[in-house]
Amino acid sequence: MTTKTMTIAVLGATGMVGSRAVQEAAARGHRVLAVSRKPVGDDPAVTPVAVDVSDAHALREVLTDPPGPGAPDAVVLTVRTEPADREFLVGTTRTVLEIAARRGIRVLVVGGAGALRSPEDAELLVADNPRYVPAGLRPVATAGVAQLRACQESAHADWVYLSPPGLLEPGDRTGRYRRGTDTMLAAAHGRPWISAEDLAVAVLDELESPGPDRHITVVHREAD
Repeated sequence: MTTKTMTIAVLGATGMVGSRAVQEAAARGHRVLAVSRKPVGDDPAVTPVAVDVSDAHALREVLTDPPGPGAPDAVVLTVRTEPADREFLVGTTRTVLEIAARRGIRVLVVGGAGALRSPEDAELLVADNPRYVPAGLRPVATAGVAQLRACQESAHADWVYLSPPGLLEPGDRTGRYRRGTDTMLAAAHGRPWISAEDLAVAVLDELESPGPDRHITVVHREAD
């Protein structure tokens, strides 16, 4: 199967997930707009773009008339704040969706595990389940829930919200993962985890071959 070459804008391109999404996209032959406050990189397939994504005007400009390879076919939103800033996260997500709706751009939001349903209780969100989210992490988890709600309330028809499992950390790129919808999955030995490298694989797989679901999740899969 031949995959169409795309121009992909990655917002938060120097973060844990964003940097790996940039690398994965470039390795697959796509053109990349690496958007962050202090972008870096010397890959000829990657155009670093210095933009603070909290600046709605600058963000609108870079997504409609960017330097280098031209307007993006897809946007990957990977921004996070520490401590959690729900207003920023929701506001930025709404701005991206608004711009994308006008330009016909697909949006993939890398969100949070808190927006998933608990595997043992479908009525209980992970964000509200102390088994997975201690009190100190609840503001982060609930910000992710609010971000998903912003997507669901958007007039834009072409978006997908990707929730990582409970544990996301740097690791190896194995290319192996299991895909689900809106309920948290567990890998071998009951660990709900995936490497940031394999999450980036899932991001690019979804952009290249979009599925029917708006809310998806992934988890590491052991070798057969």
